[in-house]
Formats: sequence, structure tokens, C-alpha cells
Amino acid sequence: MSDTHWGVENRAALEAVAAAAAVERPDALISTGDITQRATHTEFSHAEDFFARFDAPVILCAGNHDMPYYNLWERFTDPYRRFRKLYAAVGGEFVSDDVVLVPLKTTVRAQPRFPWSDGFVMREALEATLTHLRSLTGDERLKIVTCHHPLLPGREGEKNPTIGGDEAFAAIAAAGADAVISGHVHFPFDLMPARGGLRLRMIGTGTLSTRLRGAPPGYNVLTCCKEDGISVEHRSFGG
Repeated sequence: MSDTHWGVENRAALEAVAAAAAVERPDALISTGDITQRATHTEFSHAEDFFARFDAPVILCAGNHDMPYYNLWERFTDPYRRFRKLYAAVGGEFVSDDVVLVPLKTTVRAQPRFPWSDGFVMREALEATLTHLRSLTGDERLKIVTCHHPLLPGREGEKNPTIGGDEAFAAIAAAGADAVISGHVHFPFDLMPARGGLRLRMIGTGTLSTRLRGAPPGYNVLTCCKEDGISVEHRSFGG
């Protein structure tokens, strides 16, 4: 799931996710960022109440909306403080015989363009992800990189809005990743693009908020098996 944007969330869609999880008992719940709309304490509190309802481990990525919008001092001195507090309260550790999750940070507190909402892969962030992937060399489990921003456009022919995305995509593919999952764009996709002669699966999910961009609210169910790979079921509401 992604882009719940607490503050302008879609309550009916979120309740449907919670109901499905209660019945299907997933091994993990992954949120790829933009958990809140304006990163207020109240919005994070509502998100904490929601994620605390799940028995499965909760894995969270920070999105561009999860850094303070109104407190600029905090945004520039400690932009992820509120996000870390949420993760400390509800975050869990995911261990599986079939898949391993590798995080990639694609958000920055500021960047040399405006607005600051699109992705920016810093060299340090990419190197941390590559180091993690290299440590898994020889590991037969599926390796899924989790991040907020798609590394490449989710639609053919569009300009890549993520600075450093092309280079990150090629490097992650070369390091042995099997897929990258992300949010941000508020519409689902499942692509197999190539960079540097290497292909890598890109899986994006939509939003669970009222901020729609041409697709109804929805989320993805991933079934992962190291023998059979990754299958994706996209579920949407009202469309």
C-alpha cells in the first residue's frame, strides 16, 4: 500500500484493507510512503492507530509528504523525526524464506528545483542499498527494493522526474535485485523496463487517499516464492 495521506485519507478504502488483512493474514504490510498529508503530529497519530491494528510486521518508507511542511526548522534539522517515532511505535521486522526487502531512500529535505516533491536518489542512499544487495550475493531469496518514488516513469514516453533514478535503476539491477516497489504517482503499474542492458521489474501501487490522479484508490497484494517469482494482484475501489 502507499500514499494514504492521513489528513485526506479514504477511510472506506483503508477499512477495506484492514478487513482483507484480518481474513487473509498477510506475512507483512508494506507502506511505501506519503503516509501523511502534511506530516502533522495529529496525522501521524491517526496513522499509528491504523497500523497498530495489524498483526503482521509493518514496514514503512518515508515519502516526501512525511517531512514537516509547516515547521521549517525541523524539516532542515531533523526531517524524519516524526516518521521515526511512528516506525518505533508500529514498525516490525520481516523475515521470510522466500523474499528479502531492501530499502532505498528517495526523499530529500530540499533539492535544486521546485517543487521538492519528486524523487532524488542521493549517492549515499544508493550506496547503502547496493551494499545491502551485495551482502545477499548467493542468497536464493527474491530481493525486493522498497522506495517511495518510482525510479523510472510509470508510463511509457514520460520524462523521468526522479533525479538519479536511471542510474539507481541500472545499479540496483546489476546488484541482483528482482523488483522495485514504490508509490507516489497514485496509479498502479507493473513494468519490466531496461537500463544498461539489464531488466528489472517495477511495481507501483496507487493511493488510499482522496487525492486521485486518474485511477481509483487501491493497493497491491504480492505473492512471492523463490521458485515461482512474484505475482501481483491489484485491488481497487470504486472503479
